Amino acid sequence: MDSFDQKIIAALRQNARQSVSAIAEQVNLSRPAVSERIKRMEEQGEILGYQVLTSTKADESGPLRAYFEIKHGGYKCRPLVQLVMQYPEVKYCHGISGEVDLLVYIEFSEMQRLHDILAEIDNKLPQGAKIVTHMVLQTWEQSPG
Repeated sequence: MDSFDQKIIAALRQNARQSVSAIAEQVNLSRPAVSERIKRMEEQGEILGYQVLTSTKADESGPLRAYFEIKHGGYKCRPLVQLVMQYPEVKYCHGISGEVDLLVYIEFSEMQRLHDILAEIDNKLPQGAKIVTHMVLQTWEQSPG
């Protein structure tokens, strides 16, 4: 990849739906040249695809939020609580009754951060333990009064 390819990638990361003409103007190449470069990068696997991401940044409408449950099948909770509470993004860790042993509430700024935290926790869980994640899509609050 040369500097033009890198500029095209940067433009696509900023807005993957913009026209080839708009990208060409930004990188100072002709429209056919940009189109050809995009096609080549797709064929060579440098561009793997395009996706729509929603609410990926906390600054849009507050932090992203999720709950994840940990089922560990009889393992002591205290070491697991210490493990999950080491992350500043974890706000609450509840020991609960029923099939789930721990219910963890987490607020984070980007999906990648959630992925990283869950991967780190999963690697340290006892064998047979399971994590299930539930993204918070909407929150309703009781009105005062």
